[in-house]
Amino acid sequence: MSLFAMGFLLVILQPCTGQFPRACANTESLLRKQCCPPWVGDGSPCGELSSRGSCQDILLSQAPLGPQYPFSGVDDREDWPSVFYNRTCQCKGNFMGFSCGECKFGFSGVNCTERRLRTRRNIFQLTTSEKDKFLAYLNLAKRTLSRDFVIATGTYAQMSHGSNPMFQNINVYDLFVWMHYYASRDTLLGGSNVWRDIDFAHEAPGFLPWHRVFLLLWEREIQKITGDENFTIPYWDWRDAESCVVCTNEYMGGKHPTNPNLLSPASFFSSWQVICTRSEEYNSQQSLCNATSEGPILRNPGNNDKSRTPRLPSSAEVEFCLSLTQYESGSMDKMANYSFRNTLEGFADPRTAISNISQSSLHNALHIYMNGSMSQVQGSANDPIFVLHHAFVDSIFERWLRRHRPLREVYPAANAPIGHNRENYMVPFIPLYRNGEFFIPSRELGYDYEYLEEPALGSFWDFLIPYLEQAHQIQAWLIGAAVIGGIITALFTGIALACRKKRRGTSTEIQPLLIESEDYNNISYQSNL
Repeated sequence: MSLFAMGFLLVILQPCTGQFPRACANTESLLRKQCCPPWVGDGSPCGELSSRGSCQDILLSQAPLGPQYPFSGVDDREDWPSVFYNRTCQCKGNFMGFSCGECKFGFSGVNCTERRLRTRRNIFQLTTSEKDKFLAYLNLAKRTLSRDFVIATGTYAQMSHGSNPMFQNINVYDLFVWMHYYASRDTLLGGSNVWRDIDFAHEAPGFLPWHRVFLLLWEREIQKITGDENFTIPYWDWRDAESCVVCTNEYMGGKHPTNPNLLSPASFFSSWQVICTRSEEYNSQQSLCNATSEGPILRNPGNNDKSRTPRLPSSAEVEFCLSLTQYESGSMDKMANYSFRNTLEGFADPRTAISNISQSSLHNALHIYMNGSMSQVQGSANDPIFVLHHAFVDSIFERWLRRHRPLREVYPAANAPIGHNRENYMVPFIPLYRNGEFFIPSRELGYDYEYLEEPALGSFWDFLIPYLEQAHQIQAWLIGAAVIGGIITALFTGIALACRKKRRGTSTEIQPLLIESEDYNNISYQSNL
């Protein structure tokens, strides 16, 4: 595209929108650019009378962005959520939510002072009743309208900059499908032009924190509509799997007997309708997905392009990925080498960590392998296997955090692709969450994984491995220091003994103060992992 054409398009662009708290989806809130609803407990904005929070200006990050997105003022997701609101509730202490009416992740109780730690479990470790309850909860979410959120059905320009609100109800499950679509959609450039090299939830540092928040919010919404405060998302450990073992009618739906691209009628997932799957149609019409039903879930696991994804990921590939010490590197996108994030996401070879976008591995491999609704980024959350898959991906992220114990400053503060710097707010969540706030261990957010729980031998090794790896990196220095130290120790020991002989004469019993230095320094600090 020429610079002239690009400049012309900037004039005629129509920005796009995100999901909104129902309490702020009105003319007054949009024109005032303020989303500070009253807390039901005391009727004051953000629960200010009860010291839960207050309405404050949004402070946006001014850190420079990477070069992947060359526009400014084109997409409503830029500097989220400032196109719509520049004042929102800032909650105090352990309070959270768009009106400060909820507790932060990991806390509960009337005043949000009680710590809670829930455990996500392997779906195959659930009892039959627990598994059936999970499936029933999924179906309930698909049939229940969201109480707190609506989606926008028109762009900010089509809303006449707030004076003509255009919003629509949506069920709880599809709300999250829509948010995943919205975060990863293309930028509309007018006419039939779009900018594809943009994604607020993938292909950059925010991939793992964004999906972590997504799952936490999804979990909380299920807890709300069911009244089950102990609900957690199960995970599917797909390492070394030879097939889609959850693709049965007992779990996430088996194959249709006559059409291999559909689910079996014996699974109630076969009646589900997908949304937000026709990205090219939206792009050509310069429109947004409005959550209209677009047909049944498609899935034909294993009949994918084998040249791109020959099989499901292996345990060895996961272990290699976990050994990478850098969270992010280089361009901080899908071309990054030796990046834990890029390797886990699946854009780098899981044996070398070198970027190879012609292959899809680890996280991406599951999406491609499913060969259907899950294989298209924007609409992938339509398939309920999505949450099982991403829960396990999050557990691998958690293992990396526990093994390498990075400071929050390890997460890039600047020059990442748009929306992915440490202090950027995640699109399209309201209330607001910054990327860096979720670059922390899961237990600080109130959840753990069954196979990672303390105390366990594996956890001890997760604690010890980073120190062993650091020792391995300076192995030559350690050996040299040990040799020199041994020589110096021997010299001083010899001098000390000579002095004692002069003072006391020859002694028949001499007790050395140290064990033989040669034996002491044979201790290995290398790790085979």
